[in-house]
Amino acid sequence: MARDIQERIKKLIIDQRLPSGATLPTEPELMARLGVSRNSVREALKALQAMGIVEIRHGFGTYVGPMSMAPMIEGLTFRTVAGHYRGEDSLLQLLELREAVETGLIARLAGRIPAADLAELDALVDQMDTEAAAADDIHAGGQGAVHTETDRAFHATLYRCLRNPLLGEVLEAFWDAFHNVRMDLVDVPQDPKVTCRQHREILDAVRSGDTLRAERAIREHFGNIRTRLSAPVPTGN
Repeated sequence: MARDIQERIKKLIIDQRLPSGATLPTEPELMARLGVSRNSVREALKALQAMGIVEIRHGFGTYVGPMSMAPMIEGLTFRTVAGHYRGEDSLLQLLELREAVETGLIARLAGRIPAADLAELDALVDQMDTEAAAADDIHAGGQGAVHTETDRAFHATLYRCLRNPLLGEVLEAFWDAFHNVRMDLVDVPQDPKVTCRQHREILDAVRSGDTLRAERAIREHFGNIRTRLSAPVPTGN
């Protein structure tokens, strides 16, 4: 019964072409329309809110939710953490999933990225250069690595020209889940100069239009991350 009510509310949203932020019928209206009790409506709405399909604003009403990838990120993160504590290579599995998606896409980008996006990618790699230099300069108070935000921006910008919002959200979900888990479970050392060089090679490869070179570059990048994840964590004496 609970699942049936959820499906009927979702069908209402679809049938009425309601966008995110649109007002949904009130609880009494849903009760009358669906022929169910107030408690049944409330339980269904709570479940749909957990999925990001609706948003309940107490004192204001119920609205169509953002339908974001947040539940997916939460699920991926929890599954990876749980797997890690069961002794599974769950973080490597998540990395391989992200690698498979990006490797499959990179060939479509070779020679097709707009000039404006290439300029933005050039600026991001230059920023990585700056961060790598700061990591070596103890007087600069460097972070010791290329900043996560810079790396993330590079990958998001790289695939932006595909103009597929759902794809962008999925890639962001993989990114968030991987980095949330990595920060919680594993201290992955990196050589910022290698990180910078690999991103510049990816950029140069897609700019050149050489599909095979672009695929090699993205595989090398992920292979480096995989090697770092697989390395034993150094212990102090």
